[in-house]
Amino acid sequence: MTSRRDRRDDDARRGPVVCLCVLAVCGLLAGLLTTAAALPLVGAADLAAEQAAGVFADLPSGPREDPLPERTVLLDSRGRPFAQFYTENRTVVGLDAVAPVMRKAIVAVEDARFFEHGGLDVKGTLRALITNTQAGGVRQGGSSLTQQLVKNILVANAETDAERARAQAPNLRRKITELRYALALEKKYTKPEILERYLNIAYFGAGAFGVEAAARRFFSVPASRLTLPQAAALAGAVRTPYGTDPSLGERQRRRLKQRRDLVLDRMAEVGAVTPAAARAARAAPLGIRLRPEPGGCAASAYPYFCVYVHRELLTNPAFGHTRAERERRLARGGLVLRTTLDPVAQRAAERAIRARVSPRDTEVAAEAMVEPGTGRIRALAASKEYGRNPGDRRNGPRTTFNLPADAAHGGGMGLQAGSTFKVFTLAAALRQGWRFGRGFVTPGRFVPRQGFADCRGRPVNDPRARVFNADGGGRGGAFSLSTGTWKSVNVFFMMLERRVGLCPVVRTARALGVVRADGTPLREVPTFTLGINEMDPLTVAAAYAAFAARGRYCRPAAITSITDRDGGHVPVPPACHQAIDRGVADAVNRVLSGVFSRGTMRGQGIGRPAAGKTGTNNGYTSAWFAGYTPQLAAAVSVGDIRGSYRHPLRNVEIGGRYYGSVQGASLPGPIWTASMSAALRGRPALPFRAPDLKRFGGGSIPGYVPPSADGPRERGAGRGRGRAGTWQPPGRAWKRDRGWHRPDRVRKRDRGWQRPGRRWQFPERPWKRGRGWRDPDR
Repeated sequence: MTSRRDRRDDDARRGPVVCLCVLAVCGLLAGLLTTAAALPLVGAADLAAEQAAGVFADLPSGPREDPLPERTVLLDSRGRPFAQFYTENRTVVGLDAVAPVMRKAIVAVEDARFFEHGGLDVKGTLRALITNTQAGGVRQGGSSLTQQLVKNILVANAETDAERARAQAPNLRRKITELRYALALEKKYTKPEILERYLNIAYFGAGAFGVEAAARRFFSVPASRLTLPQAAALAGAVRTPYGTDPSLGERQRRRLKQRRDLVLDRMAEVGAVTPAAARAARAAPLGIRLRPEPGGCAASAYPYFCVYVHRELLTNPAFGHTRAERERRLARGGLVLRTTLDPVAQRAAERAIRARVSPRDTEVAAEAMVEPGTGRIRALAASKEYGRNPGDRRNGPRTTFNLPADAAHGGGMGLQAGSTFKVFTLAAALRQGWRFGRGFVTPGRFVPRQGFADCRGRPVNDPRARVFNADGGGRGGAFSLSTGTWKSVNVFFMMLERRVGLCPVVRTARALGVVRADGTPLREVPTFTLGINEMDPLTVAAAYAAFAARGRYCRPAAITSITDRDGGHVPVPPACHQAIDRGVADAVNRVLSGVFSRGTMRGQGIGRPAAGKTGTNNGYTSAWFAGYTPQLAAAVSVGDIRGSYRHPLRNVEIGGRYYGSVQGASLPGPIWTASMSAALRGRPALPFRAPDLKRFGGGSIPGYVPPSADGPRERGAGRGRGRAGTWQPPGRAWKRDRGWHRPDRVRKRDRGWQRPGRRWQFPERPWKRGRGWRDPDR
């Protein structure tokens, strides 16, 4: 019985002989293209004798060459990159963009006779085998550079693990396949074209595919500026990319330097450089200057926007008919996407949120900004950082949910939108002919026991529900379309929705792009107007942007153009439609402008015409503010990431500040104000189009002297004539003989003023418990 050591010695002696025989067979097969004499030597390849002549005589056209995977780069609206996607970090370049010394280095070490042979270098193969055997290591390549190109192409084309294994299998069948394809490529391409393809497909290590990515990754320079020592190092890395990966540590860097020096010796040996130049390069340090090439959104400067773009590419049919086609296109990359992101607006949103909400708070704030008339998303921001928490902890300072967006774009289930939905009831009422001053007297509470039907005509009444105003009290009052909106009166809007019709309100919302954050159908229930549907800030911001654009709704857009790998430029136009009548939108703008001057956001203006609506949910489960100017719309939401119903916004500390309860005007409103002010700084203050007062002005409340419902006084309007639709001085009491009336009081038939409770009620003033004032949205 032979010992293990004896067997090892026998194997060591037989190894070079076996290798020599195998390579000799390959050389013989290539040299005798139509001869069957080599057949007995390749029996292991399972080739029949009668097929030998046709193996090389009937050459294929070459391997299928799919476009090489490249990076997809995202640019902001100013053309600056902020993110990139790739399955392989590669940038394809022409041969003229590669330094000549790099071309010489790769040819010298991989295939010194590359420009002399026709795809298989028999002499070079045998010489490499002898040299490597004598050196006890790999000093020269055995395959031609063309054969190596074929192998890389077959591996790159593999779509399954089985295909990939066949492309790398260490057997003669694969070797002969490579030889046949190599000979075909030599007929198809010139030598420079083959060299260019090889330099772009080869893997150099450290995640860099192709010489351009490798030059930037290893030395932070383009391939066109590589020096001799740098070029030799990259050429040496190709054969052992994992063992010489400089990003893995000092051990790998020492191996890389050894490989570099071997390449320099080889270059001097074949005359690619002078011996003196090679010696000088060997004396130089390795000089690694690793340049980070992060891929994906976690490493992006604007991760939430990046996630949105990535999901849009995978879900939008505009970028491919099927998801598989879209995934393949993204994986292959090579695209440059010009996006809608405005870095000024983005920074404004981030700073406004960061100043008021901490990433470590379980309460989260999110904001989306949209350009009216185009739907272009200008900013997506959130209080938490994007990414995984250490140990994958929940509720840490990071999150992988795209908080400003819906579930289809990486977001969560959303938050109930609250009173921001009242705008859809307002718009539906105005469309049906309601006037600013038209209204009714409301009770202290409301039960939707009758009069509500969904868009299928089915009754959806809920006699068990009890709706109160936001203060929870049982007091009612007289409200017009304007004052009811300014004060966000729940009972008023429930009654208004019943009169207008639930379905018209739902249809108005749908026309403005409103869909639930989780993608399920909208819940058509009586409390629809109170915002019981869970929403995301981007959807709400896009809906409100339509009012700023005079009723023109545009689907949120993150990409303005796509440039493919061949330089083809495809613009991505806005997807818009006229959702509501322009005049109705103008009227909505007038009413919502009063929220800043006479409503729940009084004193929190931004120094330019603006309109908006607060939203505070029942039980303080979430809080919102959505608003806009003619140039920009934004929506801000605040809720607890652990679950809004189990963790309401009561007695909470957010950003180091205590809140007894969070309302739309107390936290989302200030975030909106600060972000919009900064985002619009330096831009002209544009006004809204004035509404048609003949159509929307005036109106009355039965049994109630109508208040001033037209907002600020119109130029040319009458002065104090007591007629519906004219401006009334807001601080004077009624005098029969002079026509003045005080618009915030109710006239009683013979006693003067009506007391709605134990104290006087002034619908345009905030409520104070001790003195009888009420703000219905607080």
